[in-house]
Amino acid sequence: MKREGHPRQHRRRHGNSTSGMRRCWGNFYRENKEHRRRMRELSQPFKPRRKVLALLILSFHIGIAASWAVAYSVMDLVFRYWLPQYGHTPLRQYLVVVLTFSLLFYAMKLIRLFFAPVRRQMDWFLEMINAMKQLSRGNFNVNLQTNPRFMGQFSPLVDSFNEMASELSRMEEMRQEFISNVSHEIQSPLTSIGGFARALQQDDLAPETRKRYVQIIETESKRLSRMSDNLLKLTSLESNHHPFDKKAYRLDRQLRHLILSCEPLWQAKELEMDVDLSEVTIAADEDLMSQVWLNLLHNSIKFTPAGGTIGIALAGEAGRVRLVVTDSGPGLSQQALPHVFERFFKADPARDRSSGGSGLGLSIVKKIVEMHGGEVFADNASHGGARFTVLLPLS
Repeated sequence: MKREGHPRQHRRRHGNSTSGMRRCWGNFYRENKEHRRRMRELSQPFKPRRKVLALLILSFHIGIAASWAVAYSVMDLVFRYWLPQYGHTPLRQYLVVVLTFSLLFYAMKLIRLFFAPVRRQMDWFLEMINAMKQLSRGNFNVNLQTNPRFMGQFSPLVDSFNEMASELSRMEEMRQEFISNVSHEIQSPLTSIGGFARALQQDDLAPETRKRYVQIIETESKRLSRMSDNLLKLTSLESNHHPFDKKAYRLDRQLRHLILSCEPLWQAKELEMDVDLSEVTIAADEDLMSQVWLNLLHNSIKFTPAGGTIGIALAGEAGRVRLVVTDSGPGLSQQALPHVFERFFKADPARDRSSGGSGLGLSIVKKIVEMHGGEVFADNASHGGARFTVLLPLS
């Protein structure tokens, strides 16, 4: 009955054909092969240890043999010329044994002193490997200590590693800050859009109130769109793959055209435009430089109070072009000046939010100017308003 039960059990598990048996033996062979492979991998680290242990034992025996040979030779000379009356006595054998182990001990001490720098260097290499593993896991707060007594030519390598870890840590902080700023800037208009969209669902809203809510939603949507465009533009510029079409053109004509295109903005605030443009020709990407001038103009118009003045002065000097944009606004505080060109920085967050700014315009200005080999600075004019200076090479 047991013999009859086995085929039925086998048929229930593997079917009636021999393919089930082949699959069964195939799976068993693969599992056994995988088990043997894992066992070989686990046994690999022990093979070098066995070799090192065997080498240490062999070296110890060679050291004993060499020490005994030297000790026997020395005692033979001593008893032959100074103590011949003792001959081969137990005292001579005892002194040979003591001298053998003394020579072996001091030889090991000398070898240890000789290999001490090598051991310290090996410890340093292991420490550096551990630090690299920490870097690969995202921990950038690592710092290797240097000791000039045994580091020697490796000191520049340690300094470079510490500098790399510091830069990676700074980049990680910037990345976290960038993500935090983007989340904050996106959350603000989304909250407004969601709140006013829920308010529009009320049936008893007055037409004027409903229209105002719709306008707010439209304004916040445009703000999100501008922020997205600026982020994409800034990312493209920083990737060094943005199209760059450099050609010669008249910078003064470009500025006049852009000032006229912004006329509805500065006319609405009754601003006075003090324009002094010399005839200057530069070699640059006209579309990218147009973005620079528009961002500076919009920034000045935004922060200049009604009835104020905006000054734009263009002049050529020794090998370069200087453009200065000033306004009669409140200016920049000393705390804000070092951070004006950082992404998402706002000297007056409340005012910038109400005017739809995202804090990316001046970052784009700085990146484009640096792409053209120029510089941009921000400070306060003598009358108290903000002043932005752009320096560009003539050729």
